[in-house]
Amino acid sequence: MNRIREAHSDEDIARGFAVMSQLRPHLAADEFVTRVRRQMAGGFRLALLEDEGDVQAVAGFRLNENLAIGRFLYVDDLVTDQTARSQGHGRRLLEWLEQTAREAGCSQLVLDSGVQRFDAHRFYLRAGYAIRSHHLSRML
Repeated sequence: MNRIREAHSDEDIARGFAVMSQLRPHLAADEFVTRVRRQMAGGFRLALLEDEGDVQAVAGFRLNENLAIGRFLYVDDLVTDQTARSQGHGRRLLEWLEQTAREAGCSQLVLDSGVQRFDAHRFYLRAGYAIRSHHLSRML
């Protein structure tokens, strides 16, 4: 049986590193908790999906508001352990995020997905998400 909960302690945050680093390989284990804590000061939250005590999926997210959308939940990161994919963990975590958004009075759940992540795109499209805009950036 799996359960989803937010990471509050440094130990819980650190438990999410092995899965998160599969999506964000540039992260260093010895800096992970510090970086997450720094982001938490700005509203970032980290959710862990555990199955039989092992972290199988993680999501970094935040509640936000802007003029274009109103109140929304933005997903910074969503990843399932590569050894546990296609078992429903990602879908379950996405449903939990949607419920969290509803409870917070959000009108939308928003995320970006790298253009090269075709499997992720299929996952989100199957879950009812639509591509509504292009996310543009410029390196400085």
